[in-house]
Amino acid sequence: MGANDGIVSTSSLILGVAAAGADAKAILIAGVAGLVAGAASMAAGEYVSVSSQSDTEMADLARESEELASEPAHEHAEMVAIYVGRGLDPGLADLVATQLTAHDALGAHARDELGITDTSTARPLQAAMTSAATFSVGAALPLLVVLMAPANRLAWAVAGATLVFLAVLGATSALAGGARIFSATFRVVFWGALAMAVTAGIGALFGVAG
Repeated sequence: MGANDGIVSTSSLILGVAAAGADAKAILIAGVAGLVAGAASMAAGEYVSVSSQSDTEMADLARESEELASEPAHEHAEMVAIYVGRGLDPGLADLVATQLTAHDALGAHARDELGITDTSTARPLQAAMTSAATFSVGAALPLLVVLMAPANRLAWAVAGATLVFLAVLGATSALAGGARIFSATFRVVFWGALAMAVTAGIGALFGVAG
């Protein structure tokens, strides 16, 4: 998603500025500024969002720890009910709950009652860096086209290359997720093309008005 956002937003910005009549240097500067601003925005937004999730997880763990200390019998019964609901008979569920609680009570409740595991734990800084990196990689692709394309064909080159980038990204995502390749690719390409068309139209309107 980050790479897709980087491609679409940067390409749309480039086409909008190009349609307004800017020269190649101004277009490149606008594209680079869009990459930096977009990556920073994605990182900040992801950090805040995941930090909120992390705060919620910490509060849930603190509350669960207090309940384990004050109401161990009730918490044990909750674990037994969870395992029975997953298909274990009551006797075995009670034994599993007893052994897991004896080994790591808070860890067992975090995993099976709250759904918090080591792999799913919120990591704000990691999420922010990943989001910024994927956005930057996507945004860099249309900028490379700006650097290589002739000035008189820059807009068409960026638009065409962006559609190819989006198609490849959509197909790759569909293959990785086991989804239908055509529908996933068409969806990404369609909305990307629409975003570029709208932005280019606005740029052309302001260019004429100027």
